Amino acid sequence: MYLYVEQWNVTQKWMELSKEDRRAYMNKVGEAINDLKKAGVENLGWAMNDEHTPYRSEYRYMAVWKLPTLEDVKRLEQSIEEAGWHKYFSQVNSRGKFIPLNEAIDFLVNLKSDSTSILE
Repeated sequence: MYLYVEQWNVTQKWMELSKEDRRAYMNKVGEAINDLKKAGVENLGWAMNDEHTPYRSEYRYMAVWKLPTLEDVKRLEQSIEEAGWHKYFSQVNSRGKFIPLNEAIDFLVNLKSDSTSILE
């Protein structure tokens, strides 16, 4: 099982579209999401990033997905690319295999000093 988090902001190209064109585009996105759901992909939800979130990211919008396999993750990514999403939205993603809390804690406790997780 994989978790996938998308975060994005709109681009100027999105703002230049008429509301009718935006709606038509989002209707097509909705159809593509329905196709993914039929394949077992679960959209856990969409949200707008609360302005009062501590350590808030700079991205305003987000969606969270649960996907059965890495192949499903790649299918989601391909669908996003084929939809031309990145023309209208500036986006960052996070994805990873679902792990239980105790495994995540053990990973952090046992982290090596040369890990790529270190940012400083």
